[in-house]
Amino acid sequence: MKLDFQTIDTDLVVLGSGIAGLRAAIQFDLMSKGRYEVCVLSKVQVMRSHSVAPEGGAAAVMGKGDSYEQHAYDTIKGSDYLADQDVVEQFVREAPNEILQLDHWGMPWARDRDGNLEARAFGAHETPRTYYAYDRTGFFLMKTLYDKLLGGNKVRIFHEFFAVGIIVSDGRFRGIVTIERRTGNFVFFKGKALIIATGGLGRIYSYATYSHTVTGDGHAIAYRAGLPLKDMEFIQWLPTTLVPYGIPATEALRGHGALLLNSEGERFMKKYAPNKMELAARDIVVRAIYTELASGRGVKGPRETNSVLLDARPVGSEKLKGIYKTFRENCINFLKKDPIEELIPVIPAPHYSMGGIHVQSMSMDTTIVGVYSAGEVACLSLHGANRLGSNSIPACLVTGKWAGKSAYEYISRIWQESSTNDYIQEVNSQVNRSYRYIKNETGSFNVFELRNRVYDVADNYLGVFREESRLNLAISEIRKIKRDLNDLKVSDSSIEYNLEWVNVHELYNIVELAEVVAVSALRRKESRGAHYRTDYPHRNDNEFLSHTIVQFDPAAPRVSWLPVKITKWAPKEREY
Repeated sequence: MKLDFQTIDTDLVVLGSGIAGLRAAIQFDLMSKGRYEVCVLSKVQVMRSHSVAPEGGAAAVMGKGDSYEQHAYDTIKGSDYLADQDVVEQFVREAPNEILQLDHWGMPWARDRDGNLEARAFGAHETPRTYYAYDRTGFFLMKTLYDKLLGGNKVRIFHEFFAVGIIVSDGRFRGIVTIERRTGNFVFFKGKALIIATGGLGRIYSYATYSHTVTGDGHAIAYRAGLPLKDMEFIQWLPTTLVPYGIPATEALRGHGALLLNSEGERFMKKYAPNKMELAARDIVVRAIYTELASGRGVKGPRETNSVLLDARPVGSEKLKGIYKTFRENCINFLKKDPIEELIPVIPAPHYSMGGIHVQSMSMDTTIVGVYSAGEVACLSLHGANRLGSNSIPACLVTGKWAGKSAYEYISRIWQESSTNDYIQEVNSQVNRSYRYIKNETGSFNVFELRNRVYDVADNYLGVFREESRLNLAISEIRKIKRDLNDLKVSDSSIEYNLEWVNVHELYNIVELAEVVAVSALRRKESRGAHYRTDYPHRNDNEFLSHTIVQFDPAAPRVSWLPVKITKWAPKEREY
């Protein structure tokens, strides 16, 4: 069966409309000055992208007494020495320019009484360098970037388009197949270059800080198109989220004095990080919390969830009513507790993926000609094994700018028209594959049942503490789920706004990615950053000071290794 699809011919396709995607599109449009068109494709309405969620802020060297050298070292130490140091050194130099550029575009950064941009402390930074817009930093960033893009030269924005496949021919990008969710029609964006900026993959877990739309779609379609994934075992947990909703209690609270307490009222971080305490690297704080819980020093939070307590009272009522207004409102509305007066039950939750599409250089290029990537979905390796808090927003801005610049230079100087349409057969194949999903009306399993099984595997076996036998169980269970996908039943056969149809695509994506995470975690027989193996509890630089590279194979993921780039800082034990 051959289905029709609409073709939109354009120059640059940006897949993803968060901070990285918008920044990439802006850079491309600024450089092309109307010569070339950019199409931005968003899975949701643009201002519902997950990038509206960050509260904490953006790290940059702009204050007295700070230095590029110190920010770079903090980042590399935080990464447990898996970050590529040449990337880090360039990133810290460019981050301040992005803060100032956003200021010029209208970003309402918080200011002190003298009118200067105001910074606050964040975990594992040696000096306050996190610039913020009260507790709505992500929202204001998105609004500023979106407004800037709407005033662009030659920009088209497509809301609620879901990508199902990347089309490649002769090792070059040809286009991307999408579903317009409103109509259910297939649209093929034929383009010269692609920037993938689809964010994270956190919804392979049931309890996470991510929006429910963050299902690793960009990772998965890139992986199936032949792009390697890198360092996928490294998934960061945010130490403090509101039980039982997964709403972040921003790390900035601890920068302003909030404490972590166990059931005995003890400030337990003094045992695990005596110098930095609550502001140690996130992986250290998370493991400390779970160690306290496993030792019986937790408290029963909502729904009997084993929790520790966040004491925000030292922050003070003025700040809690002001720059932490959203946190206070969430506590009152969801937990019926006022943090000005009461302790707040919190637990860690998956929050960020350090791994992603293997990006080869600071040009943000991938192994397919004409395909670039930026933001959380891209693994340049800036964050290594553990991202430093408040480095994510500037990373999205900087890598978005780099990707947009590279895409422009490729299209304007290198790209050449193809004389064949040999990729049309693959477009038809992608369309037919997707359409068949909503014709599976007689299967044994529904999409929600299989999705819950993925959650069970990820929650139980791919969490903070990992071990070989359990990782093998995870891989076995995931492969059972992959087989059961062949017996999937879809009850809704309509095409307009068919959420179940989208859910099936998301299910295929999270199953694929859960397998990659499990296989990568199994092969890395050491503990480093956010990846902790109870059977290999120490870092092993002799064997594993390398990036994990995973390539798609229908039989099983293929794993190889890539050396870490060291410039100045030799690996040593981290102390906080």
